[in-house]
Amino acid sequence: MPQLEVDGAALTYDDEGPRDGGGVPLVFVHGWTANRHRWDHQLAHFAEKRRVVRLDLRGHGDSGGAGVKTVAELANDLIALLDHLKIERFVLVGHSMGGMIAQTIALAHPERVERMVLVNSIAKMAFSRGRGLLMAASTLVPFKLFVATNIQRAFAPGYPREEIRGYVRSSADTPREVVMTLYGAMRAFDVLDRVGEIQVPTLMIHGYHDIQLPVQQMLRMAKAYPDATVRIIDAGHELPVEKPAELTAAIDAFVTTG
Repeated sequence: MPQLEVDGAALTYDDEGPRDGGGVPLVFVHGWTANRHRWDHQLAHFAEKRRVVRLDLRGHGDSGGAGVKTVAELANDLIALLDHLKIERFVLVGHSMGGMIAQTIALAHPERVERMVLVNSIAKMAFSRGRGLLMAASTLVPFKLFVATNIQRAFAPGYPREEIRGYVRSSADTPREVVMTLYGAMRAFDVLDRVGEIQVPTLMIHGYHDIQLPVQQMLRMAKAYPDATVRIIDAGHELPVEKPAELTAAIDAFVTTG
């Protein structure tokens, strides 16, 4: 497991696949409380023909570090890694909070992003006042209950309970400071008024049953994008593990066109 030290954090990453041919590298970014293994299916598929990079974000998985307060700081970590790997241009694929990171990079470094795929992600969390109060109140319950509640509701009805429990355990291993701070960072994230500046072709793939970041919010965002393709899949919020083959096929079709 290679690691890169960035601002006091050892970031663990994978860099696999051929260096020549097959198009620009694919860069996969996981979401809140997850880790790089959310992308196992996609890595196995794409690394056969093109370079693929994925990382554990600061404070997640096998990466160290804490103290991160904003989505922009996570985006800076990723740019530091790509600079280290001498990857100048790339395709960004981000799930949930990873999609927020992707949009942040596309706005700050448009010349480096060839295409972008947003999986169950939005540009702004816009909920009713009642839902907002409920979300704020949820942070007052015991930490493990807070994590369990959020992760369990991320999956569509019918997903195997034992697998969900495994994801709950993995998420609860993320340091409390990281979990709670980034929960607030996601709620504060708002680039909705700027997404019209993102000129790169963008694929938005969303689970129909996503109640964490409802599909209606993604559609609101898609209207503001100059070049967006929308795909709705029969799944919940955790598309990379709920419907991995279908997601991989959609990404493959998108990155190999044009």
